[in-house]
Amino acid sequence: MSPAPAHGSHTVIERRRRHTLFFLEWAESQRPVHLDTDIDMTRILEHRERARADGLRYSYVTYLLHATGRALARHQEANAVMAPGWPGFWRAPRIVRFRSVTAKLALDRKVDGERAVLSALVPRLERASLREIQEQVDRYRGEQAAELPEFKGVRMLGRLPLPLGRAAFGAALRDARKRPGVFGTVSVSSLGHGAVDGFHSAGGTAVTLCAGRIAQRPVVRADGTLGAAPVMRLGLTFDHRVIDGGAAADLLTDLHDTMEAFDDVDDGSRGHVPAAHARGTDHDHGTGRELAGSPR
Repeated sequence: MSPAPAHGSHTVIERRRRHTLFFLEWAESQRPVHLDTDIDMTRILEHRERARADGLRYSYVTYLLHATGRALARHQEANAVMAPGWPGFWRAPRIVRFRSVTAKLALDRKVDGERAVLSALVPRLERASLREIQEQVDRYRGEQAAELPEFKGVRMLGRLPLPLGRAAFGAALRDARKRPGVFGTVSVSSLGHGAVDGFHSAGGTAVTLCAGRIAQRPVVRADGTLGAAPVMRLGLTFDHRVIDGGAAADLLTDLHDTMEAFDDVDDGSRGHVPAAHARGTDHDHGTGRELAGSPR
C-alpha cells in the first residue's frame, strides 16, 4: 500500500518552467569554472544621473551589456561555443567562434500566471550604443513580456508532450552555427534587485556574467587612502571546454577596466571594435566560417 500523502501537500505537473528543465538536461555537458571581481561603479552612476537629468533612463544591466559587447569583441576566443559531438571516440573537438556578440539576457517574468525565467536575445552588442541597448531592454521590461512573439517557443514547450518537447529543444541547438539566434553567444543575468552580493550560473554559453547588487563598500584609492564607493560584484562562469582560465581572467579584467573607466563615448566607441568586426569579414576556425535577472 502506498503511504498516505503528507497533510496539505499536492503534486503539480511542471509546464511553465519546462524550457528551463530541458536546458538543465542539455547543459550537463558543460565544465563550468567560476571567477569574480568587484567593480567600482562610480563613473557609471555619475553618467546615469546625468542622463536622468536629460530625461534618459539607463538600467545598470544596460551598462553591463554595453561593456560586454566591447570586451568580447576584443576577446573573440570567448565569444564561442563547443560544437555538439564531443566528447566522442572518433570526432575531434570543434569550437565555433562568432564575429557578432549576442547576449542571452535572463528575465524573471510570469508565464501564464506563474513565475519563470525567460531568455531574451540582445544582438550586435559589439557596436550598439547605450540607447540602442536600452531600447531592446525596455521591450522586455513589461509585465506582458511573456506574450511577445520571440517567446512563442517557450510557451509551446510547455504544451507539447514531454518527449516531443525534449526533442524540439534539442533540435533547436543541434547546429552550433545557428546558436546566436537561439541561445546567444554570452549569457547575462542580474539579481541585484535583491540582497544578493554575488552569484554564479552556467548559462549554456562559453561565458556567463552574473551581476549582484550595488552597495557602498570600503575601497583603497590609487593614492593609498581608504574611502567608500558603490561596488558591484561581477561573477564570470566559463566553460572550460571552450576557453582556459587565463583567457577568462583576461576577459574579466577587460570588463572590470571598461566599466570602471566608463566614459560617454557611445558613438565614438564603435571605433574600438576590431577591424575584422567593422568590415564583417569571415575567418576560418576549422569548423566552417564564422557566423555573425531582471533589468535594473
